Amino acid sequence: MIELNLDLPAELVPLSWLIGVWEGSGVIDYTVGEESISHEFGQRVSFSHDGLPYLNYNSYTWLLDDEQTPLVAESGYWRLHRKQQPGDPGPAMLPGIGERPYPNAESVETLRNADGGFDIEAAVVHPGGVSELYLGEVRGPRIDLATDAVMRTAGAKEYAAATRMYGMVDNHLLWAWDIAALGQDLRTHASARLGKADS
Repeated sequence: MIELNLDLPAELVPLSWLIGVWEGSGVIDYTVGEESISHEFGQRVSFSHDGLPYLNYNSYTWLLDDEQTPLVAESGYWRLHRKQQPGDPGPAMLPGIGERPYPNAESVETLRNADGGFDIEAAVVHPGGVSELYLGEVRGPRIDLATDAVMRTAGAKEYAAATRMYGMVDNHLLWAWDIAALGQDLRTHASARLGKADS
């Protein structure tokens, strides 16, 4: 069952089931040419907010080997996809002008798409020089995302596109991630099952 915290900024209510710290394990299974790359990993994910209409996202993973070898981290921001209004802060550190838009559930309901969900966007940054902008949809306890843009530094490994799916099943956060990287087309990359952590 999803518990909704109604003290959140109204725009976060459709995403509120993600809020908290999640821990668990998963599997990497990616084929490059004739080589299959498979590993088990542990993961700790955090979704939080600071009173503004977006979620802060952080993920840290490690290999489930004898050394618990650190693997990768990523961070970013998730929010409902909508046009920024004069009342929104930005660009940069400029304050908003006038009332903040979408202050209550009734106004957020006007953002529903034709399928009954909400369009969302997620900006995710990797320390290896890759930044992703995802667009997608949240419908109840399920999120589907696909990259709209991928930016890479000159030294980053080749990475062209990705899709991600998140869902709440039996009070666990399940996710699957497909990528197009290292000259390969879009294919299965990794998935995990995470439970709510105490802290």
